[in-house]
Amino acid sequence: MSTTVKASIRDERLLHRSLVRRLMGRPELGSVVGAVAVFLFFALTAEPFLRASSLSTVLYASSTIGIMAVPVALLMIGGEFDLSAGVMVVSSALISSMFSYQMTANTWVGVGVSLLVTLAIGVFNGVLLTRTKLPSFIITLGTFFMLTGLNLGFTKLISGTVSTKSIADMEGFESARALFASHLTIGEVDVQVTIIWWIVLVAVATWILLRTRVGNWIFAVGGNADAARAVGVPVTKTKIGLYMGVAFAAWVSGQHLLFSYDAIQSGDGVGNEFLYIIAAAVGGCLMTGGFGSAIGAAVGAFIFGMTSKGIVYAQWNPDWYKFFLGAMLLLATLLNAWVRKRAEDKS
Repeated sequence: MSTTVKASIRDERLLHRSLVRRLMGRPELGSVVGAVAVFLFFALTAEPFLRASSLSTVLYASSTIGIMAVPVALLMIGGEFDLSAGVMVVSSALISSMFSYQMTANTWVGVGVSLLVTLAIGVFNGVLLTRTKLPSFIITLGTFFMLTGLNLGFTKLISGTVSTKSIADMEGFESARALFASHLTIGEVDVQVTIIWWIVLVAVATWILLRTRVGNWIFAVGGNADAARAVGVPVTKTKIGLYMGVAFAAWVSGQHLLFSYDAIQSGDGVGNEFLYIIAAAVGGCLMTGGFGSAIGAAVGAFIFGMTSKGIVYAQWNPDWYKFFLGAMLLLATLLNAWVRKRAEDKS
């Protein structure tokens, strides 16, 4: 065998090992395997699961989690958490609704005010975190309780009940609904606009992480903030920006809720922050920061979308869904730690 042929064979082997190494190092590897397993399981145990209409429902359920799971994943990669994300969604919807109704303004005015206030909440979390050096768990837990109280208190003070007044007959409602709560039919599949928002957010977040300097900063501050600061990474701005990203997604989700139902219950949203965190963790984001991906978070959201609806299609007791959340969190954390260790051993 000639030297050229031998060298070619060696190069091919090196290329093959390099590909395997890259796959083993991908944070979403475990979630993709899990998604395939969940899909096959419900495909075999729940006959309605494979219908086109069921796919529409699964994708919609996944998107409502995934829109928030994506920025939460970026925040976790940056080494922080946001326990106020769930109630922030409701806060953004309440602000839009009450401002529009009380000011008798075009609903787009309320939407704009809501965006500014929601982003301000994100800035508040980020600034308080970086200035006080307190754990993000404490900071955002405090924000969680404050927003929960404000949501209920202001709603009862202004409307006299725990829900807002309907704004369905106000100017601008239909155009806002088209952006935040419309749907289109492709064949037998009903595609909600939240699915498009979800895909766009995943694409943008992935581009930021893999193709921009900001992505390098996010991984750096999550891996070791002090070391990142020592080499010139703007740690404070990066973390504030990440919290603003969560706030923006909360605004999108909040507007979807408002323009889907035209009224909002002030007590909603509590507990949803754990769904976003679990979806990101299942998707490969380490709780310690510095590792993860937006695609993995999207796959994690898809797993929960399949599970929440698959249990219904299989006609099981839906109470088991909460057990599944806890079990998936533990299994995903163990699997992600194993994948990370294997990737480090091979590098």
